Amino acid sequence: MADAFSGSSEIAIQRVLDVEVRKNTPEEKLDELYQIKRTCEFIREHAFGKVALQFPDELLVDSVAVAEQIERTSQTKTYILGDTSYGSCCVDEVAAEHIGADCIVHFGAACLSPTRRLPVAYVFEERRLDVETCAASFRDLHPDTQTRVVLLYDVSYHHAVEDLLARLALEYPNLVASELVVEGERCLVHGREQNGAPRLSEDSQVVCQFGRRFSVEPGTSLTDYRMFFVGQEGATLRNFMMAWNRCSFCSFDPVSLMGRAESVNVNRALMKRYYAIERAKDAGVVGILVGTLGVAEYLAVIQQLKEAIRRAGKRSYVFAVGKPNVPKLANFPEIDVFVLVACPENSLLDSGEFFKPVVTPFEMEVACNRKRAWSEEYVTDFRHLLPGGRSHVPLVADDEGEDDETDVSLITGALRSQNLSSGPAEPSYGSSVVLRNQTLTVANTNTAGTTRAVFKSGFIGELCTNSSVFVDFCSVLPGGSKLARFGAEAGRDGGREGGGGPERHCHRLRGGRNVLK
Repeated sequence: MADAFSGSSEIAIQRVLDVEVRKNTPEEKLDELYQIKRTCEFIREHAFGKVALQFPDELLVDSVAVAEQIERTSQTKTYILGDTSYGSCCVDEVAAEHIGADCIVHFGAACLSPTRRLPVAYVFEERRLDVETCAASFRDLHPDTQTRVVLLYDVSYHHAVEDLLARLALEYPNLVASELVVEGERCLVHGREQNGAPRLSEDSQVVCQFGRRFSVEPGTSLTDYRMFFVGQEGATLRNFMMAWNRCSFCSFDPVSLMGRAESVNVNRALMKRYYAIERAKDAGVVGILVGTLGVAEYLAVIQQLKEAIRRAGKRSYVFAVGKPNVPKLANFPEIDVFVLVACPENSLLDSGEFFKPVVTPFEMEVACNRKRAWSEEYVTDFRHLLPGGRSHVPLVADDEGEDDETDVSLITGALRSQNLSSGPAEPSYGSSVVLRNQTLTVANTNTAGTTRAVFKSGFIGELCTNSSVFVDFCSVLPGGSKLARFGAEAGRDGGREGGGGPERHCHRLRGGRNVLK
């Protein structure tokens, strides 16, 4: 694990990466693979002037050719979005707004998370599926033809679902196939345009979640159905299994042509997530990782998390580090646990390699909100945690006057108390630390006794002349112990005329004259 945090530079230079280089698609197959004709019709119909084309890394080789054909056919200006800020499955609305785009065309795999700012057209990659082998695997895994089964699939295999359903529908009368839907204004999914939220029937048995919609028979519940997933093992399947953990799962891998039951993997994954919740309960300092800027209502859930953490007697800092990885998060050893705000597929991060655990917003609420208990319900979509959501649980109010509950940590064996913080909420500038670039950038803004500083180490924050806040901020910086030693003295000097506060004491550090120029 130590090599992941600090390794020799020679190892990085000599490392050999096994990269699969994809060849350019022949020009005559571009229209079929990327649905250029449908996309151009969508653009012309709404008279979009600027169009952002978002490609995942594996499809960038065809991006220029696709952009040229779309420009020639639709007479519009196109811009290619390559390296996305976060997961490539999410629509990068922020990057599109930087160039003033009127809409986004998203190519490749997608999580179908709802967006709010721009119209989106989804073009899925159509991967090959051996339908006959898949149907045979389905029959082997479900010998009882009366079994109730929901057919789920990765978006890359949506084109073959109708053929698969035609081979199985007569034998399995209780087989239900899901369809792809997405919330958003003027969204094009699989060639069909959707305006606003998907229209659901009045029947309460309709399930619409994670961009999929299907209905179950009246008088039955979702737990009465088995799930059959077509696609490779990955974030999509893991998200389904965690959210619908009371259902039996089977899957078929179109690459290896193998089918298997997934029930054991679900139980193991839930045990690992509960361990992370126990780590979150023991934590004193929490880092909130911003893992999306495009999924609707991400700001609302960040604010709710900050309030829940504060009421649990913990401190929180907000980080915007792009795509989280082991070296990035290892720069913050003072953080006890991280909570990742991202789309449902990216929020379930396997933190086994990380220095500190990374939990989901739902898991953080279980750790901080005494009214929310760990039960059979597992929420991966953070929008359901907000007021009005199907899984919203109000926070414990400051004035409820309940006695502090004490329990025993299952990890350390020590007693712990969920002390409610009755003081005022900390201002956003006092609890946010954002990872920026690695260049030396310095700026001073003396307003209301506050100094803004960007350090060479790449951290931005706000230092208040109050010594306690200054020490708190220093504690999350590399070499923070050196800075914190001057905290009390800086606070005393700041109160005297000409004392200078933290600014003067920064000059005493190595290279300190360059910090607050």
